[in-house]
Amino acid sequence: MDVIIIEDEETASRSLGSMLLKADHSIKILKVLESIKDSVKWLKENEPPGLAFVDIQLSDGMSFEIFRRHEVNFPVIFTTAYDEFIMQAFEYNSIDYILKPITEERLKKAIEKVKVLEWHFFNNRLKKLFEYKSSKHKEHYLVKKGLEYISISLHQAAYFFSEHKLVFLKDINSNKYLIDKPLAEIIDELDPDKFFRINRQYIANINSINNFRVEPSGKITVKFEPASKDEIIVSKENASKFRKWITKK
Repeated sequence: MDVIIIEDEETASRSLGSMLLKADHSIKILKVLESIKDSVKWLKENEPPGLAFVDIQLSDGMSFEIFRRHEVNFPVIFTTAYDEFIMQAFEYNSIDYILKPITEERLKKAIEKVKVLEWHFFNNRLKKLFEYKSSKHKEHYLVKKGLEYISISLHQAAYFFSEHKLVFLKDINSNKYLIDKPLAEIIDELDPDKFFRINRQYIANINSINNFRVEPSGKITVKFEPASKDEIIVSKENASKFRKWITKK
């Protein structure tokens, strides 16, 4: 099994590597990486590993950023001293979440879990299980509500919007939730028949469009339900696309 380790503490990475080789002699450690920048670069230049052990908090930020910048087509086991990131971890092909300090017994259980999944999926190194399918659109989003993360069905989403460099989802009951993704990434994950990038600040669910008006300038003014605090304008350049999209309603 080809493995990479993403860990910024040399003592921790050395200890993990030693335990891995002891736990399973078939393991080959391809690379130990210490930062988001180096990890993204290595993943872009090399074939995907069979498995990655990834520390969540690195010296240059949260390791989740690695998988926002690069397609995740391999299984991941996150390692951390904190249990608060477990919901986020399972958005990125995580098959296990190990709290530090890592013990040999806990590590062996994680490796056995990988082997069981490998066997179940015909020893294809889990690639097909975790292969990115561009035709499959998201159906739920993990959002932040206070200190907790909860899953919101897109059937409940009225629109996404940016405000003060943060991105939020407003649901059909006018509840507002924080999302840790830019609008440019979100629109690529949504069904284009149901969602439209209105402008730089808003992505709308087709069912949230209450009414719209074509202005003399060629721009379109849109009203949402629930209402937004901003005036929603579709540019003249995007007006034709919007009108074709809204006719699907």
